[in-house]
Amino acid sequence: MSPSRLRNLLLACAFALGVCTATASPAAAVPTETAASLTVVGPFSEPGFAATCAWHTFGEGEKPPWWLAFTDPLCVEYSKRDITLDNGGALTFLLAEPARIAASLVTCHYYQKDHWSVQSTTGAVPWVAWDGQYWWDKQRQRAGARLTNFRINGISVGIGDAVIALRPLYPDLADALAAYGTASGESGLTTTLPFDLRCALGG
Repeated sequence: MSPSRLRNLLLACAFALGVCTATASPAAAVPTETAASLTVVGPFSEPGFAATCAWHTFGEGEKPPWWLAFTDPLCVEYSKRDITLDNGGALTFLLAEPARIAASLVTCHYYQKDHWSVQSTTGAVPWVAWDGQYWWDKQRQRAGARLTNFRINGISVGIGDAVIALRPLYPDLADALAAYGTASGESGLTTTLPFDLRCALGG
């Protein structure tokens, strides 16, 4: 195993161990509804409203319309694969991102999927690349995030990589981490959110 792959693997494992420690804490045993002030971390899962999503898809540098900010649930998918220095892709991304963020701020139920690739020139090995899923449900005080195909300079990094590497020698540890990622480049979790009175009163 190369030094760079070993370093990335250890970073993923350290993060994963922190997640497992959080889930093993007494707070994790308390139901979310009665432990709103506690941070409870668990494996990634789809939000309950996912089945009702009407997906809005946007291409490279494309801004969502202003009225989308008042959609609930708001479910969007963004292409961010052309964050490239030599063709203006990075600038196009930066100009579109504020509007994309603004569209997410009002809604109580939000689900975003995106596809990232950041590179110096067109066709070069990306400095970093991944496919992401991120959601929140402020009414139920839950949020989740999952990265797949995460690579740094072409090297896969994630809890899933730690699971694959650890399984032959440390199967129990691998099993504990597997709830947070099993495939190369995969890491995911859910966690609690602070109480939001506006969303709580929304029904």
